[in-house]
Amino acid sequence: MKRLEVKKLDFAYGRNQILFEFDFSLEESQIGCLLGPSGCGKTTALRAIAGFENPTKGEIILNGNKLNSSKIFVEPEKRQIGMVFQDIALFPHLSVKENIQFGIRSLSQNLRDKRSNELLDLVGMSEFKKKYPHEISGGQQQRVALARAMAPKPSLLLMDEPLSSLDEELREQLAREIRLILKQEKVSAILVTHDQNEAFAVGDHICVMHQGRVQQNDSAYNLYHHPLNRFVAEFIGEGTLLPGVVADEGTIATDLGEIKGNLPESCKHQDKVDVLIRPENVILANDNENKVVITARYFRGSSYLYTLKTNSGAEILCFLSSSESLQIDQSIGVQLQIEKPVFFSRS
Repeated sequence: MKRLEVKKLDFAYGRNQILFEFDFSLEESQIGCLLGPSGCGKTTALRAIAGFENPTKGEIILNGNKLNSSKIFVEPEKRQIGMVFQDIALFPHLSVKENIQFGIRSLSQNLRDKRSNELLDLVGMSEFKKKYPHEISGGQQQRVALARAMAPKPSLLLMDEPLSSLDEELREQLAREIRLILKQEKVSAILVTHDQNEAFAVGDHICVMHQGRVQQNDSAYNLYHHPLNRFVAEFIGEGTLLPGVVADEGTIATDLGEIKGNLPESCKHQDKVDVLIRPENVILANDNENKVVITARYFRGSSYLYTLKTNSGAEILCFLSSSESLQIDQSIGVQLQIEKPVFFSRS
């Protein structure tokens, strides 16, 4: 049974339309992510699911019950949905334990203590239960906010960029912890983020959005290896599009030699295409006749990321161990190693 179904959701502020036929679904105990650049509509979609915004069109169904339609609107407090906000919003005058118990005040004291102690153990905050928010770190505050949202056992948990204020290393670590916590509690959840590493660490499946529209709803693996359009290809991971021409039914000719693959029947001889080149597809081979020039170099710890320019001016990326160092403006030979080319027609 699907925990959540969002069907053909439109939303507009006056004449400014933010969402266009937004579709999204979530199975029980699954974690989904809404991923995209700022202004793509992901937070608006989350707020519509929460009930903070009323869509102009479409349906939201949770556990088989309609929350939104042309004639129905269920108030946020009646949706059994928990929320973790970007600004955390812990109550400064309440202790860690009191913050977690805030949403279960209707329970008896014994049940409140039992539930909050379970969650304190789960998020690793038991020793800080008497502390106040200003006395703990940002990462610890996020754990408390997560525990507080889970305390009433909501049908669905929504998280709006909860880690954006943390530094990158802590963000990725906490993202992995959040996934383990949600899975242990068997909570269905949606995370909104602009950080793909965060989405990859947390989500079972990821919905990539751009300009208010769903571009692809898929696993992290498929988003990286099988993007459905140019936007997803360039937004997910690191890579560039290399111009080419269909030479025959199984070959694309490029600046860097021929790329073999199963091309669809719609590809005709001399069709212009762009081929997705990931850094791992580029192999340095000094004896190769296909030469490129190094135009930029970025240190990545265990490796360097190089920008390479072809004879026609196209750019590709390449990783090389940081134990070796190539120079800017150096000319080197390369070859492409691609088993299943991903490409897009160029008009």
